Amino acid sequence: MQTTVFLIIAVWIQPIVCTSSTSSFAIFNSYIHGHLDGRVENTNNLLPEYDFIVVGGGSAGAVLASRLSEIAGWTTLLLEAGGLETIVSDIPGLAKFLQLTDIDWQYQTEPQPGQCLALKDERCNWPRGKVLGGSSVLNYMLYVRGNERDYDGWAKAGNYGWSFKEVLPYFIKSEDQRNPYLAKNKKYHGTGGYLTVQEAPFKTPLATAFVQAGVELGYENRDCNGERQTGFMIPQGTIRDGSRCSTAKAFLRPARNRKNLHVALRAHAHRVLIDDQKRAYGVVFERDGKIQRIRVRKEVILSAGAIGSPQLMLLSGVGDPTHLQQVGIPVKHSLPGVGQNLQDHVSGRGMVYLINETVSYVEVRFLNFPSVLNYVRQSGPLTALSGTEGLAWVKTKYADPNDDYPDMQLQFIGGSPISDGGVSLKNNDNVKDSVWKEYYEPIAYRDSWQPIPIVLRPRSKGYLLLRSSDPYDKPLIYANYFKDQHDMKVMIEGMKIGLALSKTEAFQRFGSRLYDKPFPGCETLPLWTDEYFECFLRHYSTTLYHQAGTCKMGNSSDPTAVVDPELRVYGMQGLRVVDASIMPDVVSGNTNAPVIMIAEKAADLIKESWLKRSDLPKDV
Repeated sequence: MQTTVFLIIAVWIQPIVCTSSTSSFAIFNSYIHGHLDGRVENTNNLLPEYDFIVVGGGSAGAVLASRLSEIAGWTTLLLEAGGLETIVSDIPGLAKFLQLTDIDWQYQTEPQPGQCLALKDERCNWPRGKVLGGSSVLNYMLYVRGNERDYDGWAKAGNYGWSFKEVLPYFIKSEDQRNPYLAKNKKYHGTGGYLTVQEAPFKTPLATAFVQAGVELGYENRDCNGERQTGFMIPQGTIRDGSRCSTAKAFLRPARNRKNLHVALRAHAHRVLIDDQKRAYGVVFERDGKIQRIRVRKEVILSAGAIGSPQLMLLSGVGDPTHLQQVGIPVKHSLPGVGQNLQDHVSGRGMVYLINETVSYVEVRFLNFPSVLNYVRQSGPLTALSGTEGLAWVKTKYADPNDDYPDMQLQFIGGSPISDGGVSLKNNDNVKDSVWKEYYEPIAYRDSWQPIPIVLRPRSKGYLLLRSSDPYDKPLIYANYFKDQHDMKVMIEGMKIGLALSKTEAFQRFGSRLYDKPFPGCETLPLWTDEYFECFLRHYSTTLYHQAGTCKMGNSSDPTAVVDPELRVYGMQGLRVVDASIMPDVVSGNTNAPVIMIAEKAADLIKESWLKRSDLPKDV
């Protein structure tokens, strides 16, 4: 895809060069230099020992490394298995083209009954960022905090310090809210932080229709990151001047000149070094074809994500002894909860609502020369959040109608799987060729939209295991989607709410209607019944990229807990986990902003812990 984009740019440049259009060339030149200037350098000569080693430079690790390096007397090494962001990854409208590339770990779930049935080998693709900035480089940039009750629930379960009142300051600390009408609400939003947050510069008329449709159904148009969550909104995104604002850009670039912060790229961690006293004293990793061992004075911090962190713990001999013995790994510490409690926001992504007007994100209309020209001027469809134009939190009949705790999220897309004619979205979701040909191909490139239903608090929980003792083998991932029938019931109600949206005046003005061809495998069932929706969802539901919970935070009486409320691994010394894997229960919304908050809070926990000791510098 990079080649395609550069060809588009080249086509644009040619007439500029021929006509000596200095103003257009200046715009392009400014964009390229703005992207490249100040990027983080790959440290060549590493020290034999650091105060802290952070494994994983993603949404959490980049934040943590930046914050720890604020202490001038501490040395920090950040290990990242991938490389640097690219110009293509900087373009919000091209997010879908980043999956299945070398900046994606390209995980897949294992086949299980009743899930992913319309996908190749009945496996759901689970993209995860393998790049500095991690999944904040790969995601759709949505800035969502979750519900107050999520965090209060963590605290009530014994996780002191994690109530909403206690974590809200960390959301605000990171944030540089650029929308004035939101920034003025100082109780919930911050300005001047590292992480730029704003609405996308471009949206289609369908975005406005989505919010208007929600109002027709009785919901309020509100800031769902504010006082109340239930309602409809235009999304807030982690973008800056029309370009992606990853955690690498936001947190590491400002810290790039600190001599006490080293960043090792394309450094694939193999295991944590653990001595007989169960103390983590270093990390083994491969870089440039060589195995290296770096020691640590204070702590190893795993920020490799909800898949990578438990995998590394297991590879290091920390986990369920029976499983470790099965794959031939010496047991260093028995901790059965590692890799368990796997949660994800399953999403119904296959439905298509057709419209009569040419207003949606049909790829042949926006991936072109004028769009590139508009993009470098910080406008146009390439600045949009890759088609995501609306978010809503709604209550199904299974939620308490008197409580602001919705159980369903709708992610509104100004397009659908047909919008690119099967070029990328089909492959990203791993859809079978036969399903695409029979169901989607007849309507390819038609104008459409899609309200993706998402079960916010899944009762179904999965797990992951090592495939082998080889650190390059991807783990076995068992998603267990819809194992608890309650999740299916909630999802079906979400499908019905999407159908109700299509019948509002706001959408009927576009001639909106649900594509009524029976889905392959569900042909014998009456359309739009609960039975049909369940069949459809079991065939075509997949991840919303929100994996969490596999190194669960809990109090000492919880036998499934992996880390304590200060994110220290139980029974170990010098080892913490800081990423989405520590969530006891996944938050009610997209996870990138909460992970950044977790890292902000963890940085303070670590500073408070070590700066209390008399032998340490007090130069915060």
